[in-house]
Amino acid sequence: MAGTAWVERLRERARELRVHTMTVWYAARDPRLPWPVRLLALAVAAYAFSPIDLIPDFIPVLGLLDDLVLLPLGLALVVKLTPPPIIEAARERARGAEARPSSLVAAVVIALLWLALAALAARWVLAWLGD
Repeated sequence: MAGTAWVERLRERARELRVHTMTVWYAARDPRLPWPVRLLALAVAAYAFSPIDLIPDFIPVLGLLDDLVLLPLGLALVVKLTPPPIIEAARERARGAEARPSSLVAAVVIALLWLALAALAARWVLAWLGD
């Protein structure tokens, strides 16, 4: 029975992380949020929803570091930098959206963000190699 309690706690933490991530996503879409914080929020949400990790999970210890440390720190930073009325409105939307199915629009936006970053990186590398 102790193993079951551990699994349930893990599921609850994963649900909380998903709600926090959705909160940051909704805050990033609020026009009242300052642009620097909005960009940070979009980057954190895109990273959280993306299947691509900064450090691949198959690398022992370090592979889980981004999921266990970087993502919660990014979420906490965005929440700290976001004005309270905006974060509360975003939390309400995230709680309401939690029961709904996942968003295809969000998946497309994240994919486009990664493609744009890849294009910028490729352009930079090509320019660097051309010099």
